[in-house]
Amino acid sequence: IVDDRGLESVKEKSKELTQMMAAAADGLGSIAIDTTQLNMSVTDPTAWATAMNNLGMVPVGLAGQQLVSDSICVPGFDPSLNMMTGITPINPMIPGMGLVPPPPPTDMSVVKEIIHCKSCTLFPPNPNLPPPSTRERPPGCKTVFVGGLPENATEEIIQEVFEQCGDITAIRKSKKNFCHIRFAEEFMVDKAIYLSGYRMRLGSSTDKKDSGRLHVDFAQARDDFYEWECKQRMLAREERHRRKLEEDRLRPPSPPAIMHYSEHEATLLAEKLKDDSKFSEAITVLLTWIERGEVNRRSANQFYSMVQSANSHVRRLMNEKANHEQEMEQAKENFKDALTGILTQFEQIVAVFNASARQKAWDHFSKAQRKNIDIWRKHSEELRNAHSEQLMGIRREEEMEMSDDESTDTPNKKMRVDESALAAQAYALKEENDSLRWQLDAYRNEVELLKQEKGQLFRTEENLTKDQQLQFLQQTMQGMQQQLLTIQEELKNKKSELEQAKEEQSHTQALLKVLQEQLKSAKELAETNGHSHEDANEINVLTVALVNQDRENNTEKRTQGLKSEKEALLIGIISTFLHVHPFGANIEYLWSYMQQLDSKISANEIEMLLMRLPRMFKQEFTGVGATLEKRWKFCAFEGIKTT
Repeated sequence: IVDDRGLESVKEKSKELTQMMAAAADGLGSIAIDTTQLNMSVTDPTAWATAMNNLGMVPVGLAGQQLVSDSICVPGFDPSLNMMTGITPINPMIPGMGLVPPPPPTDMSVVKEIIHCKSCTLFPPNPNLPPPSTRERPPGCKTVFVGGLPENATEEIIQEVFEQCGDITAIRKSKKNFCHIRFAEEFMVDKAIYLSGYRMRLGSSTDKKDSGRLHVDFAQARDDFYEWECKQRMLAREERHRRKLEEDRLRPPSPPAIMHYSEHEATLLAEKLKDDSKFSEAITVLLTWIERGEVNRRSANQFYSMVQSANSHVRRLMNEKANHEQEMEQAKENFKDALTGILTQFEQIVAVFNASARQKAWDHFSKAQRKNIDIWRKHSEELRNAHSEQLMGIRREEEMEMSDDESTDTPNKKMRVDESALAAQAYALKEENDSLRWQLDAYRNEVELLKQEKGQLFRTEENLTKDQQLQFLQQTMQGMQQQLLTIQEELKNKKSELEQAKEEQSHTQALLKVLQEQLKSAKELAETNGHSHEDANEINVLTVALVNQDRENNTEKRTQGLKSEKEALLIGIISTFLHVHPFGANIEYLWSYMQQLDSKISANEIEMLLMRLPRMFKQEFTGVGATLEKRWKFCAFEGIKTT
């Protein structure tokens, strides 16, 4: 708590320090600040701590003095305490933990004090300026970045300034007026961040190389992150170990181990099997022994006696089941009686509501009262109907059970029916029938109205859908008719081509017979007259040429024009192929060449096309006997000359 006098003194000191700091920041070489102007002892740590505490800041002392006094920090605090006890580590610098004084009020401006060291002096920043910015703190950060150092600052001076924040493990200084400082603990970084914004001056020199504005920020170091990860893994291991211990503590105990078979144990087990309280435990042991294969010729009699003892419990279990079934039947009877009483009371309540709804009493109620009575009546009727259905279901089940019992057991057992319950049931069914009839009439009226309203819409929609379906069907029929016509035309063309092929085949067969006869006669003449084989070949070629002329004359009458562009393209390709083969080519050779261009074409189609154009292509037979071969030649140029 700061009174008015203390607040005024703090404001006066802040003004004086602001003026001094401005003079130091300007770097005026002719002006030297005397330590007597501070009105405070430099070597008195109590005065410094008091001044810093008045400003609500952590006190920064001289060399060998703690920045945070023992009265603030926990004595002998060990941040790694959680490693053994499982306690979460506590940062001594976290506000609200009782380790750091509360922050100053918002209406008071924080003013930092001048810090004097042996080799340098630190001047605080302007309190009116915003606090220096820092990056996001990396996890496990123990390293700080210190920039803005004087050019003449040495590693010893840096250690002298920052060792007041805590134990320094490493200092990495660069040639560009910055360095990295690694502390032993994480909370020491918060103390070093406090010095951000201070202007550092070495001794009393005013040279620019001896002064600089410090910028302290968090640094991301791999060593810090590795240690933090190791610490987190250790915490995770401890947490897993703790959970495992907790699970082991809460886990139910394992069943006792089953002893091995022996005659003594078998005797004890036989006694346990006779005891009803120990039967479940003993039967488990017996089952285990049998599954283990302990039964042999020597122990068979003993096991048989134990199995017989187990069988003796069947009668006991059946008796227990009968007792439980009897108790269940009694409970059902009690439930049915209670439900019947509830249903009777519901009938009385519904009767009261029905009497109130009559005109004699209904006219004296207000509109709100009538509405409430109507709502209560409907609710009561729903509950009554539900209870009556439940009661009817119970009775149906009983009737079914009784019918089964009568077919198997003695017919002396009969179901007792309560007359009052039957009367209540009949009345409930009558009321339910009336209400259902009224609801059915109302639903019928609503359905008729809805049909009358929406009948026209449905009709128009149905007509539209039917018209669309008819259009689609007509389109499909037209398409199918066109396809049918095209298929019929193709069928006619195929038939005509087939007939032509048959005629040509018969004609060729006749020609072959004629040629064979001519060949035979030619051979006979050659043998008799003594002509050479070459003369026979010439005769054969002449006869074949004559036959081809006759065939060409016959086929000219049947030639027709080209049917499609594909046929014209085939004729051009075949003409080019045969033109480069002046001695002709057989149909297999020509078909193998055309197969590379069109895999769907057949040798018969090519031969039919060649036969339709006798002026462009002619067929010749070469060879004798087994070497007889039929070749096609390109004769369009000869055909033009003849025409």
